[in-house]
Amino acid sequence: MSTLTKWAPAVLALVLVASPGVWRYSRHVITIAHEAGHALVALLTGRRLEGIKLNSDTSGVTVSRGRPTGFAVVLMYFAGYVTPSLLGLGAAALVTSEQVRPLLWATVALLVGMLIMIRNAFGVLSVVLTGAVMFGVSWYATAEWQAAFALFVTWFLLLGGVRPVGELQRRRMRGLARQSDADQLARITRVPGLVWVLVFAGVTVGTLVVGGRLLLPL
Repeated sequence: MSTLTKWAPAVLALVLVASPGVWRYSRHVITIAHEAGHALVALLTGRRLEGIKLNSDTSGVTVSRGRPTGFAVVLMYFAGYVTPSLLGLGAAALVTSEQVRPLLWATVALLVGMLIMIRNAFGVLSVVLTGAVMFGVSWYATAEWQAAFALFVTWFLLLGGVRPVGELQRRRMRGLARQSDADQLARITRVPGLVWVLVFAGVTVGTLVVGGRLLLPL
């Protein structure tokens, strides 16, 4: 892999996350991963998944039915903010193992599965466009371009998983996030919302460090 192919994806991912104007749009991908985390944990813990909405302001909501309290609900609320980072860490492991095409196809499969549960037009558009890009690269791009794209996606998930946690706490400080995942967890567990935000931050920053250490030797 050339030096340009190695570093350009990381730089591009950093620009998409750090630039406020661009982040307004690129953040939609992180929202997709966030809501997918809620949905997957809901299904795995036996809750009834009723639908997912992705909104144009980059917010989202996953609706499921089941007990309003308990460990399953805690896991479901916890999953959202950490899922993009954990997906990035898994992607880093696949990229370093030279499993680029399986990574791309697995992503397409996950998006198709998520599409079934989307309940609004903007959500459908977001998932379809994201899936189309992933499919196009996996089907038409050369092996070198696939590797570069997989690196970009991995870095974007790792970097993009961190920023929403800071945004969450800023909204909480202004009283604008009373129904946030952290505050829902606080009501269920009686552990302060700030503690949950710090846990989110620890997981996302930790996965960025670990994932980065996996990718940098490439």
